[in-house]
Amino acid sequence: MKRTLFPVTLGTVLLFTGLAAAQEFQAHPSTQLPANLVTLDMLKVWEQELSNWGRWGPDDQRGTLNLITPEKTRQAAALVQTGETVTLQHFVTLEKALDSQSFGPTEYRMSRLDPVTGEPTFALDEISFSLHDGMLSHIDALCHYRSEVNGEYIIFNGYPQNLTATGCKDLAIDRMGTSYVTRGVLVDIPLMRGVDWLDPTTPIYVSDLEAWEAYAGVKIGSGDALFVRTGRWAMREAEGPWRYGQGGAGLHASVLPWLRERDVAILVGDAVNDVQPSGVAGIGRPIHQLTQVNLGLPIVDNGYLEAVSKTAARLKRWEFMTAIQINPVPGGTASPFNALATF
Repeated sequence: MKRTLFPVTLGTVLLFTGLAAAQEFQAHPSTQLPANLVTLDMLKVWEQELSNWGRWGPDDQRGTLNLITPEKTRQAAALVQTGETVTLQHFVTLEKALDSQSFGPTEYRMSRLDPVTGEPTFALDEISFSLHDGMLSHIDALCHYRSEVNGEYIIFNGYPQNLTATGCKDLAIDRMGTSYVTRGVLVDIPLMRGVDWLDPTTPIYVSDLEAWEAYAGVKIGSGDALFVRTGRWAMREAEGPWRYGQGGAGLHASVLPWLRERDVAILVGDAVNDVQPSGVAGIGRPIHQLTQVNLGLPIVDNGYLEAVSKTAARLKRWEFMTAIQINPVPGGTASPFNALATF
């Protein structure tokens, strides 16, 4: 059976052309050490070994969100102690920068204007933006990534990737449920290392995640929402925007078996989740690829983790109840990530 990972890029990444000066990032040296090295052949084996295809039946379109059971929600509700609530969302802005509007323009307008004066006549407005905008916290639908099997594009659970002008036929965001409440666990690697943020291209390994568990006194388990902070937003505020999607800290591909073993229900990063460059020759975003296609694990890019980081550090509590709303965009490849953390 022929299987092709998708999409394919080179290990050294040349950033988006046509947007200011080009810049290059090299994969972090540690990703090439024998103990950490991941290859395309390893990923192809993991496609089978880590697969959740059929686990929740042949017609399932929710993937690991099925792990958020009523019992898991009750357990999460019991975590609320102080009642403090913070947002986990960053919304689009009108700022034109290296990390925004790369997939389409963000436009805002008042929608009832006087034809003569051009002044608003009523309090109505409109906004349009890309669901994958670099400034938008968004949850990817499971139809977003694909593998090639015998010349056909296949998505999670063996569905063919049937794309039309009206979106995805299967595994679209509106097929994944609208509301979930579960236990959230924050992994704050910069805090543990005593820095404000991780430098671009810094990989996060299983050893880092388990060191955090010991540091914070938590254990990540089945049905949890896992929030991994790299400090992207703190770095942006201090130093300005950069093309974090081509040179950013994040999870290394070697974390994939651990995510499957721990049965994480949803993965939230403050950048693109994958360390960039990935350090895996031949593929740019292996975390995206296998979580969505094989594990059926929904991921959130650009989660806003600064407020929850400050609150968790002050309370010395890195587990909390998280409430997630999914906007059911018909056929959508993503939805804005509307979520809260309550301590």
